[in-house]
Amino acid sequence: MAVNVDDMYYAYSANSDIASKGEYGGVVTTIMKYLLENNIVDAIVAVEEGVDIYDAVPCLITDPEDVIKSAGSIHCGTLNLAKFVSKYLDGCRDMKIAVTCKPCDAMTMRELMKKGKIIEDNVIMIGVNCGGTMSPVPTMKMIEEVYELDPKDVVKEEISKGKLIMETKDGEEKAISIDELEEDGMGRRENCQRCELKIPSNADLALGNWGVIGPLAGKATFVEVFSERGADILDKVIEAGVINTEEPIEKGITIRENINNIMLKNSAKKKAADIEGTTGDIIDVFHAYQDEFSKCMKCYGCREACPLCFCEDCCLEAEGPEWVPGGYTPAAPFFHLTRMVHMVDACTNCGQCSEVCPSEIPVSKVWATVNNKVKEVYGYMSGFDTGEPIPFTEYPKKDNIHK
Repeated sequence: MAVNVDDMYYAYSANSDIASKGEYGGVVTTIMKYLLENNIVDAIVAVEEGVDIYDAVPCLITDPEDVIKSAGSIHCGTLNLAKFVSKYLDGCRDMKIAVTCKPCDAMTMRELMKKGKIIEDNVIMIGVNCGGTMSPVPTMKMIEEVYELDPKDVVKEEISKGKLIMETKDGEEKAISIDELEEDGMGRRENCQRCELKIPSNADLALGNWGVIGPLAGKATFVEVFSERGADILDKVIEAGVINTEEPIEKGITIRENINNIMLKNSAKKKAADIEGTTGDIIDVFHAYQDEFSKCMKCYGCREACPLCFCEDCCLEAEGPEWVPGGYTPAAPFFHLTRMVHMVDACTNCGQCSEVCPSEIPVSKVWATVNNKVKEVYGYMSGFDTGEPIPFTEYPKKDNIHK
């Protein structure tokens, strides 16, 4: 059986230990283990549980027996692995890796590949469907105050049929409408609520439980192939007998598509609400958010967290007539304006900036508003390899500019 791009499967691990510990059949873990065992990659980049389920830690795995440590999902894992790959692995210039990635991870890696900060040929992206992640501290507070559960007793969270479900270690489940929670400022991170990519079609493979029905419901993963490399990898693991596959049920394919469409429709509503009231032009947006930016203490946390703000020598810290280290630094809006000019065309709405801001400035919302204007004017979608010129990085021919 030859695997082709656009093929779909139900799959589950042939290893019972991995199947039981992994999420929905342990296919991601099994694929990663196979890639390491057969020297197709030098290492695996994934996320593992730290002190508890609210603590997501990036990890580099070189021993196939250690891959099992990264099995399962961590819905409070808000970090973007693209930063880990580009900064701490030198963009994979001297090593080959396979990385588990959410849609925003994959989008950010695609942008960094375009800019030569990650070597595309050395990275295999194993994508996982994502309906959104939750910030750890607010989530623990929500569980305690709204769900009336001890956060330490919760072992799993899941969004299903419009509800955010908490499952405790004794098997108890408690579900609350995700819409009601988010209307009250709880639930998923605000950038996740307006995210326009739920199934990572920009990765080599996309895996998730949406659409798995029938006898394999809860025991298998829905796998879709999005690249020739993904087809080759899946073909190898099937041939090796390390995963079992079945043809997906037609109704399951429809259900998966419907789930994705409903989520995207809700994201579009959130996005429209977030950008309402401004033209999207930079000066207009910064004027609209001047009260929020007045709270900025210039800690540079957003710059440090942003995976796409990668200059080794930041111009905001360079010696010059405008400002010098330890002396005068520009007003907060100028700092953010400078960052925006550098990378707003590449922003992937990953939310890292808002996540770390001690003043709780909605930085990600501001970037998303201006980035949406870039899409309108240039027709450019960040996070995808479409061959289109990058608006502020590459000089396009005049007839390529959308007016």
